[in-house]
Amino acid sequence: MPIISTEDNYLTVLNLFTTDTPEHQERLLTEMGKIVDAAAYEGWISSTVHAGQDTPGTANLIQWRSGEDLEKRYAGEEFKHRTLPVFREITTAIRLLQNEIVFSQTRPGLGDAAEVSPDRDDYTVIEVHRVGDADQAELVKLLGEGQDWLVNVPGYRSHSVFKGLRAMFVEGAFAVVYAQWDSRESYEAFRDLPHERKPRPRRTNDERIAELTVESDTNTYRVVHTRAAGE
Repeated sequence: MPIISTEDNYLTVLNLFTTDTPEHQERLLTEMGKIVDAAAYEGWISSTVHAGQDTPGTANLIQWRSGEDLEKRYAGEEFKHRTLPVFREITTAIRLLQNEIVFSQTRPGLGDAAEVSPDRDDYTVIEVHRVGDADQAELVKLLGEGQDWLVNVPGYRSHSVFKGLRAMFVEGAFAVVYAQWDSRESYEAFRDLPHERKPRPRRTNDERIAELTVESDTNTYRVVHTRAAGE
């Protein structure tokens, strides 16, 4: 199963699609599954498909050996003339985000790296934060090291921070948080805690993140399919 680790040095691509109906989400998942099952691209390591929970849509977490390998995929006729047109037909938004994993933390007792698999029951949360170029490094630090206290929050399993490198259909700098929780209930209890009741380190961190963030959005997911090269 794929793992999220700062030590692998893979290019981590997060393809996010939103759509307007559960039926279109099912079609997205079908089309993505076909692509993942047929993948044999040079430099491709793994793909893991996620189904949107709060908002219809999908996420595909893809590991590549290098940016050069990914660019060959994007330059191919199949991607330009079949893959993108199909997705544009059934989506309301597409974001293809290329990232470097710069931080990953797991709750003690859950291993040294975050595992991603449909065989697990993680409640997965993906946040995308747009930020000014000059503030990206600080935001990444706040989202990662600045939240080391999360290990003591009930229901928390892991979170990893991706530093955005470049993207298609997104302008400017960005950072991504990929988090795993025991359940919807544990995540919502954490998310909805009134600001005045938050511990001081969290209040301070949240306030600074809000100051730096130009725009952010969040969706929750369930992992439904994964495949790695050679399988």
